[in-house]
Amino acid sequence: MSTDGGIPVQRPPATARFTPAPRTRASRIPAPFARAPRIPAPSARGLRAAAVLAAALTLAACQAGPPADTTGPTAPTGVTAASGSARTVHVMWSAATDDRGVTGYEVYQQGRKVRDLPATTLMTDVLGLTPATVYTFTVRARDAAGNRSPHSAVVPATTLAATAEDRTPPTTPRDLRATPDGARAATLTWKPSRDDTRVTAYDVYQADSRVHTVPGTATTARITGLRPGTIYSFTVRARDAAENSSPDGAPADLTTAPAAGAAASTAPTGLRATAAKGSITLTWTPPATGAPVTSHELHLNGKFATTIVWGAAPPPGRATYTFTVPDPPGTRFSVKLRAKLPDGTWGDFSAQRTVVVP
Repeated sequence: MSTDGGIPVQRPPATARFTPAPRTRASRIPAPFARAPRIPAPSARGLRAAAVLAAALTLAACQAGPPADTTGPTAPTGVTAASGSARTVHVMWSAATDDRGVTGYEVYQQGRKVRDLPATTLMTDVLGLTPATVYTFTVRARDAAGNRSPHSAVVPATTLAATAEDRTPPTTPRDLRATPDGARAATLTWKPSRDDTRVTAYDVYQADSRVHTVPGTATTARITGLRPGTIYSFTVRARDAAENSSPDGAPADLTTAPAAGAAASTAPTGLRATAAKGSITLTWTPPATGAPVTSHELHLNGKFATTIVWGAAPPPGRATYTFTVPDPPGTRFSVKLRAKLPDGTWGDFSAQRTVVVP
């Protein structure tokens, strides 16, 4: 209660005001600051499974290898077919090429495969034919993936007419000459043989293996596929329609041109082999090495036979060695030598010689 000029005045009680707080909407936390969900740790089994999968993928990648080979070789070229008798035809060709290498050749007669040969063979005889008959031949190359080349050009050949029984061989070809033609080829020439009927073919041999055949009218042959800086020995035999072959003519040696930067040949030279009853005598000139050559290896028929050693100083000039052969008459031996060089290594082989025990 208050007084107004001394007179008491009663005023209404004061009323308290309440202002409510403004209502607010719950705020959201921006996404970048939101709490990430909880990811459970992987189990041991899951880790093992993942490791196995990774190893399998790695192994598969390692084993994938190069892409498949779908490209075939080129077709063989230079195919020839010549009849050397009434029942045989000799087929030859030049090597084909392939992006990964030729592994073999197939020879076809009248479209039917009759020969399957390795890549190192570029000639073959087709046997069992009919006399006086025309045949056609082609050749295909093959690679390791089984891809085959197109057929070569078709070449014909006519077998010779059958003749009365003939057991007389032609005479021996004479005056064989061998001339190097670069580092990988050689040209051979000789004088013709004679026969009571006629000579139908000449067979060229290198180291006692036939490497080429030409018709009986030819007296020259070109040999390819040789190695640089290598000594070779060639012989020629004549053959008639009854398949009688002459004895070997005298051998002709040659050494192909060396490859650029290659060392000189270390082969013994001038090897001669003479057979007598129960023995063979060899003579040769050792290689020039700048020091005496005290030992040589002797190889018979392609295999090591013995080492020839001089106990004292080796003889000057040509060397001579005689060894015993208990084999019966008519036995053939192929012989070649190589020298032991001053550094203890073995040098190049000599040209090979073939002799027949009398």
